[in-house]
Amino acid sequence: MAQQLMDEPTVISLTPSATSRPLDDEWLVTNGLGGYASGTISGACTRRYHGLLIAALPVPLGRLMMLNHLSVEIILPNEHIAQLDRDDLPEDSTTDEAWRGDFELEMGLPVWRYSVGPYRLEKRIVLPHLQNTVFISYRLVEGPDRVRLRLRPSFHFRGHDDAVDSAPPRGYRVTAVDNRFEIQADATPPLRMRILGPSSGLLLDGGRYREVRYRLEKARGYASVGSLWSPGYFRASLKAGDDASLIASTESWDAILSANTASAQSAELERRARLLAEAKPEAQHGTAAELVLAADQFLIRPSGRVGDEAQAQAAGDEIRSVIAGYHWFTDWGRDTMISLEGLTLATGRKTEAGYLLRTFARYVRDGLIPNLFPEGQREGLYHTADATLWFFHSVHRYLQATGDTHTLHALLPTFRDIVEHHVRGTRFGIHVDPADDLLSQGYPTLPLTWMDAKVGDWVVTPRRGKAVEINALWYNALRLLEGWCRESNETEAADALAERAARTQKAFNERFWFADGGYLYDIVDGDNGNDTALRPNQVFAISLDHPVLDRARWEPVLNKAAEHLLTPVGLRSLSPDNPDYKPKYDGDLRARDAAYHQGTVWPWLIGPFVDAWLRVHPDDRKSARGFLAAFDSHLKGACIGSISEVFDAEAPFLARGCIAQAWSVAEVLRAWLKTEPT
Repeated sequence: MAQQLMDEPTVISLTPSATSRPLDDEWLVTNGLGGYASGTISGACTRRYHGLLIAALPVPLGRLMMLNHLSVEIILPNEHIAQLDRDDLPEDSTTDEAWRGDFELEMGLPVWRYSVGPYRLEKRIVLPHLQNTVFISYRLVEGPDRVRLRLRPSFHFRGHDDAVDSAPPRGYRVTAVDNRFEIQADATPPLRMRILGPSSGLLLDGGRYREVRYRLEKARGYASVGSLWSPGYFRASLKAGDDASLIASTESWDAILSANTASAQSAELERRARLLAEAKPEAQHGTAAELVLAADQFLIRPSGRVGDEAQAQAAGDEIRSVIAGYHWFTDWGRDTMISLEGLTLATGRKTEAGYLLRTFARYVRDGLIPNLFPEGQREGLYHTADATLWFFHSVHRYLQATGDTHTLHALLPTFRDIVEHHVRGTRFGIHVDPADDLLSQGYPTLPLTWMDAKVGDWVVTPRRGKAVEINALWYNALRLLEGWCRESNETEAADALAERAARTQKAFNERFWFADGGYLYDIVDGDNGNDTALRPNQVFAISLDHPVLDRARWEPVLNKAAEHLLTPVGLRSLSPDNPDYKPKYDGDLRARDAAYHQGTVWPWLIGPFVDAWLRVHPDDRKSARGFLAAFDSHLKGACIGSISEVFDAEAPFLARGCIAQAWSVAEVLRAWLKTEPT
């Protein structure tokens, strides 16, 4: 089956749209550890995060930028020099100045095809799975004579979140033995490099720094001018059919010397073919197949938490997590639980789903799972009121897909403990109000819901009080735990949960219904009373497996969301009728965060909207699929082959934020499969 899929390029090949912008559209390749390579398809670096090897290293190092760029020159027999990839474009340059080729994804991997007169050159980039290694290969596909290649690597060893103008290392050292080259600076692990190809080698020219401008960093209000250092250039000489490859790695020399480019490419293509073969049948072709390959980018084995991995392996398990988004997110609990079904169950990766759930169960503290793991740190942060409730939801979907009663019985004590902590009160003011059995939360300096923008001491959308989606999730969790207790013959515990759930549901429908507006309050008992802002959070009162909202109110709530919040690429986070509405997500950090949840469109919300739509209109799968139509074309732009974090709230709905977001991909894939025509 894997070979069959590899032989069907229409299934697994993705070409950018005709309106592609080579200086703006980006590509991403990941290594399953949290490391990656990424850049614009033109080759220009426009973000601090653009690089050819961002290695994911153990705590306290975290992810490090190790190889920033590789400029490429092809020297023709007449000594004409054509520059293919540049990182130093003038600030006012256009895409035409930067681009002289074609780009596409094959099995999710980037391929460039350049034309220089009668010569055709192909470039490919592969990161072997679970290695901090990159293979950058060039093949002269066609040409009458031999040509020479110059590949100039550039470096600024730094934390991958560090500003581009952060101080460079005190000095780089280059050592060479045969065809082994090491670049080292300060306490940074060495970058090991090899060049493979005819007449290849490294030419040192004394080392040089040059200034690079990162135009997107400037637009986002960050330092935008930095220096890169290069020791010289690698060279090779190619005739038609020849290959030259540069290997850069932080792995051991034994690992580097045991691999070659052809085997690395073949192994990665076979791995990706297996991913498609293991996915649901309806996900093995077309848009769904592209999303299956995109989903793989977010599932990681966290390389930094060595002790946690050893503990899991001692229990016969493996540690897994989810990178919330590239480039700058780490692994987040909320995003993991919302994404789990789409990333793992829809893609046939049920074993890894179990690893993920049991991994996070080990991190439960005071009835909470971590909100996130900061870069380069071992301990998680727990400031979230909803991630733990999403944990119940994802376990339920996992059990539906696998029937894994062993995991259920292992986790039941944890779930009972979580509910008990919420009832009596836990961190950050998270507690059940005994007056109405609704879940309340709030902390002065921290936002605890998914609408968590914060700039300095300014919490943009604090939402302290009883949030609508938190209580929908709380009710759903109570009903799920009730069912699990009944399956385990814990009748007394199940009856008590049923009574609590009934009280919560009654209070929810009495208190959250905003009769004058015909929809649900976003917050009850908030800092300023009941919040009438029309937001997408109310959709969860319909979409979850146990809807807390009375059936008679489903349709009016759904209609309000469709009228005011629905766009071709997801739901707005706030109605345009609200005075706090922001139509664009751009500018510096403060401007962006002011708009983050005040109108900005979130594609992941299309998943629960489709769920709610089909609950109200169970026979209208055609309309439900129509809500997803724009994502097919989006895959051909922005980050080619993935789905962005957010979009502007109004046409043309420009992609913003992270170029590839876990829950965006997961929820669109899940909804796509759910609306598959029968």
